[in-house]
Amino acid sequence: MTSPRICIFTETYYPVVGGGETQARLLAENLVASGFPVVVLTRRSDATYESIERYGEVTVHRLQPVGRGQHKKWGLLFSSIPRLFRLRRQYDLIFVSGFRIVGISAVLVSKLLGKACVLKADSQGEMSGDFFDAGLEKLGLPLLRIPFGLFLKVRDFILKRADAFAAITLDIAAELTIKGLGRDVIFMIPNSVDTVQFSPVDHRQKQELRRRLDLSETNITVIYTGRLVSYKGLPLLLEVWREIVRQYSNLTLLLVGTGGLDIHNCEDELKKYVVGNSLQESVCFTGSVRNVPEYLQASDIYVLPTENDAFPSALIEAMACGLPVVTTPVGAIKTIVKDKQNGLLVRPRDFQQLYDALDKLINDATLSKHLGQAGSQTVQERYSAEIVTQEYIDLFCALVDQPENTVEEAVS
Repeated sequence: MTSPRICIFTETYYPVVGGGETQARLLAENLVASGFPVVVLTRRSDATYESIERYGEVTVHRLQPVGRGQHKKWGLLFSSIPRLFRLRRQYDLIFVSGFRIVGISAVLVSKLLGKACVLKADSQGEMSGDFFDAGLEKLGLPLLRIPFGLFLKVRDFILKRADAFAAITLDIAAELTIKGLGRDVIFMIPNSVDTVQFSPVDHRQKQELRRRLDLSETNITVIYTGRLVSYKGLPLLLEVWREIVRQYSNLTLLLVGTGGLDIHNCEDELKKYVVGNSLQESVCFTGSVRNVPEYLQASDIYVLPTENDAFPSALIEAMACGLPVVTTPVGAIKTIVKDKQNGLLVRPRDFQQLYDALDKLINDATLSKHLGQAGSQTVQERYSAEIVTQEYIDLFCALVDQPENTVEEAVS
């Protein structure tokens, strides 16, 4: 039987850098490599991006509204519907990565056209509506909560008509269940990593990368990759770093990424803190880069003191590169990282625990090597792109090719 054609619909897509964008691109490329035609629908979040562009075998359609702005994503509710209809002969199934807003359009169109639809939450709180709390609070308009609550009820009524939901964490699966969805439509599928691109390197290769990236060849390099947003615990990380560099003179902290369009963007705040505390010699902001694997491979320790995360792709990318990780047991992390076995876990917002964990890895090369190797093995066994893509393929084929059977039976 012919492979189902997939439309991946997401708020933002490559070259925008972020966990959700990375996962959508990785799935698209691996589906194509497995013989599944893919078209991507997203917003034209930067005016310099082309309206229609191809990356390899994947065609990306970028829609209005155009340009930066945290609230412009709501425009996709309307601009996506005519494009989904226009592209209807190019897909059999719509897969939504981050359904909090655009899931409404996808489900409505899928029902009108008789297509299958799968919704995936990239963040905790997408189905419950808790995801929107920070935005409403920032607007400072409490009266908005009443009409917004009504909107969520209508939205939920529509979303529940999707054919299946992909849950990347047990917490998200529980959230979907609490909202009344049956276990037969919820499928546990984690995020993944390209273990060819993200892989360990030897000492010689690491030194070569450091020279190429203009990094110190002698310093111990600690790295964070991802959006520069407050809920990742970055303000606390810099407070801890200020104290750590008082004890050591051979350290570099790399912050790889930007604040982006996130409402919690704290990039300017972080840069002001670095200057205000004379940390310029030990803290480096790389900005947005397209060679994240090289920065990870050139580093020694990965740190992610996040306070709220569903499934951080950056964490498993670092583990795949063989870096020992310091992170917090939130979201899926508590199922990925086992304390002192394949990483170190610290409590969110705990200054002393974060300090002690970094201090331990800086001083104990044997422990760092052991945790890095164990972390790499964890990723290879459970989170490789090949393994996760096959889980999606099984689900998509069951929905498109076997309508008479239950999906649960088809993918079991």
